[in-house]
Amino acid sequence: MFALVDCNNFYVSCERAFQPALIGVPVVILSNNDACIISRSAEAKALGIRMGEPFFQARSLIDQHQVRVFSSNYALYGDMSSRVMNYLTDVAPEVEVYSIDEAFLGLHGMERYHGPLEAYAREVRAQVRQRTHIPTCVGIAPTKTLAKLANRVAKKDPALDGVLALDTPERRQWALNQVAVEDVWGIGRQYATRLHALGLTTAASLASCSEAWARRHLGGVVGARLVRELQGFPCHQLAPGEDGRLSRKSIACTRTFGRPLSAFPDLLGAVTAFASRAAEKLRRQGSVAHVLTVFISQSRFGSGPPPHTRSAQITLPTATSNTLELVRHAHAILDRLWQPGTIYQKAGVVLDGFEGTGQPQLSLFEKAPAVTRPQSAALMQRLDQLNARYGRATVQVATALTSTPNQPAPWQGQQQRRTPAFTTSWDELWEIG
Repeated sequence: MFALVDCNNFYVSCERAFQPALIGVPVVILSNNDACIISRSAEAKALGIRMGEPFFQARSLIDQHQVRVFSSNYALYGDMSSRVMNYLTDVAPEVEVYSIDEAFLGLHGMERYHGPLEAYAREVRAQVRQRTHIPTCVGIAPTKTLAKLANRVAKKDPALDGVLALDTPERRQWALNQVAVEDVWGIGRQYATRLHALGLTTAASLASCSEAWARRHLGGVVGARLVRELQGFPCHQLAPGEDGRLSRKSIACTRTFGRPLSAFPDLLGAVTAFASRAAEKLRRQGSVAHVLTVFISQSRFGSGPPPHTRSAQITLPTATSNTLELVRHAHAILDRLWQPGTIYQKAGVVLDGFEGTGQPQLSLFEKAPAVTRPQSAALMQRLDQLNARYGRATVQVATALTSTPNQPAPWQGQQQRRTPAFTTSWDELWEIG
């Protein structure tokens, strides 16, 4: 059996954990640069505020109903996510962290030790709430797809009190009838339109199809596996890392700038900062990267013709997680992409092609690549230790244009409504009067 633990309205719930007065009040969280709505409380959803809606378009409705608005506070959200996931790894034998607010648990054989899995799920839910003040829902089923479906039903039906276990054929069939086919995990907009045209409108109708039919109409083996999962036959297993977590297969750091940029030093500062952050995440999971991608984007709504984004990708001579190496290559890519006189609004760095640290494919012409040099590894370790102790980006590459309290870096986004980083910054610790 699998379980999916999903934090409800996660970003809003993180803010409420430190501001109880927000409970029961409509709340929305804005994306980078305070541009779009990326999280809504149940009260805000009831007002008709849409996910992904630009803030300026929802402004009149927000003002009319006195909706509380906050800038995204990713330092806080990331730390609260770690607290939830650390607890889950303590109480489940296998955990796959699927996203910042979702995790699959492997519960095979757990009935022997904990009794009914529904009771176990309620205890997990209660403990997460007690330890972090984050509300969750739990779906339990014999496959990951059904666990995702059960979680959705548990979240929508207040009578279930946040937990649904599809441990009998009758419960499974009931839950399948509650979910529209477009809401099934793995069914996109195009397939949903096609299925509706064929008269398949619910998850139950899709589950009644044959494997051969799914191969013909739902993308071959992928569609066949989806239907088999809906029928209760597991086709997907967990993919935990050595610490019980799923290691990322790619790492991206992208941002929309706080103001449009055209000068090369400003863009270089942004790309350097993004490459440094991606390298830090890469080292944290014990990986090195073979492939580096850099992109810079103009406004899609400007007067210039497409393409609005220019990107380039290189395969590194030797896989690395060394910040200085990655910044050097990112600088070279940016030299090729940047066009004088062009105004840019966004940039990003993506790392791919991972392998384990200490197992690099050696370069033909370099006996001791940077990733294997003891002094290089020691330097990166000391860099991470200093930034962990004194705060992110305390020590960084000079071209990242270190910001000061009075002069932030020109690429940094607007966060006019951000709450303090209550759990990760000494200067912003939560104070109780």
